[in-house]
Amino acid sequence: MSAQPIEPHGAGAGHDPDEILSRLPERYRARFLADYREAMIAAAHETWRWKHLAEVLNLWHLRSLTYSQSGYDQARADVAAGLPGTPAEDVIPGWAELVAERTSRSA
Repeated sequence: MSAQPIEPHGAGAGHDPDEILSRLPERYRARFLADYREAMIAAAHETWRWKHLAEVLNLWHLRSLTYSQSGYDQARADVAAGLPGTPAEDVIPGWAELVAERTSRSA
């Protein structure tokens, strides 16, 4: 028998608020803290809102990975300036399937 690490329910690797906060550039930290606190307070008062808290942490985890990448600010400026970029389907395997799945869930 081997020991396995224990993870809190609904939390995955990288979903620790302290890790997210430390990875985020300074300009995004206040917004993260506001979203996190709002979701945490709601979950504390109505336990069925736990899923929303987990979704907030997941979203900010993904944002923190994106915002902390070198080149992110330049890519964002390029998009704002109307410069052509690389289409998502060229860099994300299975992009069309992901979009179709998301579209079918929201319909």
